[in-house]
Amino acid sequence: MKLNQETIRKMVKDQDRLDDRDLDEFRDIEVEADYINETAEGSAKVTIGDTQVVVGLKVGAEEPFPDRPNEGTIVTNAELAPMASREYESGPPQEDGVELARVVDRGIRESEAVDLEELCIEPGEKVLTLFLDVHVLNDDGNLIDASSLGAMAAIKTGYLPVYDEETGTLQRGEKDRDIPLQENPVTVTASKINGETVWDLTSEEEDARDARLTVSLNEHGNVVAMQKGETEPLTHEEVMDIVHESEEKTQKLRTILQEAAGE
Repeated sequence: MKLNQETIRKMVKDQDRLDDRDLDEFRDIEVEADYINETAEGSAKVTIGDTQVVVGLKVGAEEPFPDRPNEGTIVTNAELAPMASREYESGPPQEDGVELARVVDRGIRESEAVDLEELCIEPGEKVLTLFLDVHVLNDDGNLIDASSLGAMAAIKTGYLPVYDEETGTLQRGEKDRDIPLQENPVTVTASKINGETVWDLTSEEEDARDARLTVSLNEHGNVVAMQKGETEPLTHEEVMDIVHESEEKTQKLRTILQEAAGE
C-alpha cells in the first residue's frame, strides 16, 4: 500500500495519474433519477467512475423542534456497507459515514436549498421531515461529490405526499406537491497530493492525499459551505484557488443534475 502511495505522489508531481486523467479531470458521471420509484418519495443513483451510490428520500410527519415551531427539517444518514469496500465493517455508523452524511447535509442546509417553512403543517404541532439516506454500493473514491449529487437529484425529482389531517398520516404514493426548492447547491471536492491540487480522487489516490477541501456553491456562484479534511493545512491562497476552480467544476455537475431532473 505504501509503495503505491509513493508511486501516486510521484506521478502527481509529474502531472500524471494511474488512470491517465489530467489532475483536474473528472471520471465519467451518470445520474439516474427515480431509481427507487416504488418505496421512496425521491431517489437517485449516481455513478462516478467505479463509485456508485444510491440516495433515497422519505418524507415523515413529526413534531417540530421547539425553537423552530414553523419549520420542517432535513435528516441525512449515510450507510457504508461492507460490500462497498474492504475497509468497511458491519455495526454502528462509522466515523467516515458520519462525516459523509454531515458534509452532504451541510451543503443542502447552509444554502437553504429547501424552504423549510413550506414543510410546516401546523405550527408547533406537525411538520414534514425529509429523510435522506445515502447507500454506498461501491466505494472507489469521491463519495462526497457522488452523494451530494444524488441527494440533490432526489430532492429535485422527489415530492411531498398528501397529508391526511383526520388520521394524521401521510398517504404514500399520493403526490401533494413538489419539494419546495429555493436554491440548487452543487458540491465538489479538491485534494492536495504532494503539493498539487487533484480532483475526483479514486480510493487509491485518497490514501495518498495530504488535505481535502469540499466546497458547495449555489446556482449564483456563492459559496454556501466548506469542509476541510485530512491533517495537512491549506494556505489562504490554496483555498481561494480551489474555490475559484470549484465555480467551473460545479457548472458542469449542475448541467448533469439538470439533465437528470429533466430540466
